[in-house]
Amino acid sequence: MKNLGLLNWLSKRKLTDEKVANIFVNTSLEIVEEGWPKIVELLNTSPEFERSPELDPKDYGRFLMIVVSANLSLVPKHFDPGVDRAIIKRCCAKFGRILGVPKENFAKKVKEFKAFMKKVNHPSTNSVTAMTRAVFYKYHLIESQDEYFRDMNVPNPIIMKGLRDVVTHFYWDWDEVICDNYKVVITQDDVKDSNQEEILA
Repeated sequence: MKNLGLLNWLSKRKLTDEKVANIFVNTSLEIVEEGWPKIVELLNTSPEFERSPELDPKDYGRFLMIVVSANLSLVPKHFDPGVDRAIIKRCCAKFGRILGVPKENFAKKVKEFKAFMKKVNHPSTNSVTAMTRAVFYKYHLIESQDEYFRDMNVPNPIIMKGLRDVVTHFYWDWDEVICDNYKVVITQDDVKDSNQEEILA
């Protein structure tokens, strides 16, 4: 049937940007809180390090920002213009409320982490690799490597691969989770724009 794709799209259940943000924020917090200690154990016991980086299982703040920033940067690739901005706006507002910081400050931090990941990941554009490299540099893992990689200021590829295999589980497949199953609609309320325009840039 020629218009089957259109009919399937029209028949999708509706999901508001508010609910999409709730799903993303709550899931991100849960998987980071549960997953970071496993990453810490992996890295602290990795024999490829010259010395253990002695990461703290409770120090997941930077990792949360890495996960959130990387996944929010993917939103424009999966949602229509306008909808993408609404989702990012909602997410920043909700994270800000939960973490006790103004939504504008959280949006600014997302922008900074996004720019940092783009820089350390150049010339690659792979999001999982960017997240993995960001963990290396934000948690100063370079300093715990042997002299060769430490002097070059680059991750040991063996450690990098092991970490990447774990970090890939924190990568959001927006199509599978949301887009393939729901039609996202925007709700109108008093949540004003933060810096989502800059995040999308």
